Amino acid sequence: MPRRRSAEVLDDVLAAIDVGTNAVRLELARVLADGNLETLHTERDPVRPGEGLFRTGLIRRDVADRLIATLRRYGALCKRYGARIRAVATSALREAKNRDDVVRRVRREAGLTLEVVSGREEARLICLGVLHGKPASQRSLCVDIGGGSTEVISALGEVPRTLVSIDVGAVRLTELFDVKGEVPKKQLGLLRNYARELIEEGISGRLVGAPQAAIGSSGTIGAIVAFARSEGVGHATTQEVSHAVEELADMDAAKRRRRFDPRRADIVVAGAVILETILKHLKIHTITAVDRGLREGLLLDLVRRRRADRDDRSLADAAIAVGRRFAFSEAHGRQVASLALTLFDELAPLHGMPAAARPWLEAAALLHDIGHAVNHQRHHKHSQYLIINSDIPGLTDRERLLVGAMARFHRRSRPDPTHEVMEPFNGTEIRVIRKCAALLRIADSLDRSHHQPVKRLGVTTRGRTVVLKVRAKESIDLELWDVAHEQALFREVFGRGLLVERS
Repeated sequence: MPRRRSAEVLDDVLAAIDVGTNAVRLELARVLADGNLETLHTERDPVRPGEGLFRTGLIRRDVADRLIATLRRYGALCKRYGARIRAVATSALREAKNRDDVVRRVRREAGLTLEVVSGREEARLICLGVLHGKPASQRSLCVDIGGGSTEVISALGEVPRTLVSIDVGAVRLTELFDVKGEVPKKQLGLLRNYARELIEEGISGRLVGAPQAAIGSSGTIGAIVAFARSEGVGHATTQEVSHAVEELADMDAAKRRRRFDPRRADIVVAGAVILETILKHLKIHTITAVDRGLREGLLLDLVRRRRADRDDRSLADAAIAVGRRFAFSEAHGRQVASLALTLFDELAPLHGMPAAARPWLEAAALLHDIGHAVNHQRHHKHSQYLIINSDIPGLTDRERLLVGAMARFHRRSRPDPTHEVMEPFNGTEIRVIRKCAALLRIADSLDRSHHQPVKRLGVTTRGRTVVLKVRAKESIDLELWDVAHEQALFREVFGRGLLVERS
């Protein structure tokens, strides 16, 4: 690796670590002035974290040792570059009964926070990595075959429309059917039937509006397409993939290893069967492999979090989708979110929170009342529980905890630092929760009637007082009465008085 000048180490360098089922990967990149990324270093280690997992449900001690040794080296490289890191684990860690023990060991021995992401979050990140920069009107269909799961994404531009994660992967099928060597016709038929059942169950019908040409983003798909396609052509047809399945199944292990990387050779038959099944089920004509995917999505997600891009509606859309599952009052949620974001933006010099807190506040505002689906009297507590335990693409596990706490404090108990809900958080996080909860309570009070009477909200300051100038279409007596009850907390958190005036 070339030596870097000490000044370069201070550049904004990002690191993406992907702990998959078959391999562990690292990519280091520098953010350029135009927002693009310059790759500095990449590594791939065939650690096979999922080895034996799908038979036992556990990550063996020797496998965990290999994983941690690799992550320790990655962590040292990231430290050398001064990189901001996001490390995620996918299917293998998602399903391991001892995942928490492994994650704790990674934190203790490698110094990395390993985030176990949901299948839909994995799909969202793959979509971002593969489709970044696509024209907004272009429809795409992405397929990623991992070791333990397969993700299928339909998108418009780079915005996902459908995120599907299916518990069928190349390592999983290889272990379940023991197809590392030559595969007899009968066993191949069983493998195809099993894959078809899971995929038909996971993808109900054809994805609406999806094109008939797909993009494949994983190394497994890349190897299969390169093997199956005609010479001089960049894609493979469904018929060519089916022919490749037959040809690969007829090979013995030694012959496949002469054609593929040894670790890839062991799982390529299962991967080809999964790809064939998806192409046929979705009536796809061709698939093109690209050398982009989850790692690039992680890096781009880090860039967006740094910018806190206000045009990115993916998290808000995901929160609204969760709210609809619990039949929330969407008009009220949207109104409270709009008012809360206005307060956040206009009071930025006062609250001093990082831009990353803005989408958290928006998600908390949209979902603060979903607990009504469980119980009205304690809905704030149920909202917290549902947020923490929901799959919300765009939020890490830690961020769901933060958003859940903000929603928890939208009523009743004050967000005091000593409250038991604050126990998992550090000092900085507690301050963010308190400030966001205070803003959320004001925004919620301004729609206490749930009739959205406030049409416009302006914010000014007079000395030590924050003045909210409200334009309303009807009486807001109930809203004013409720805001008055939040003035003491606002003063405590922000050190300013609060006054509401109708404009």
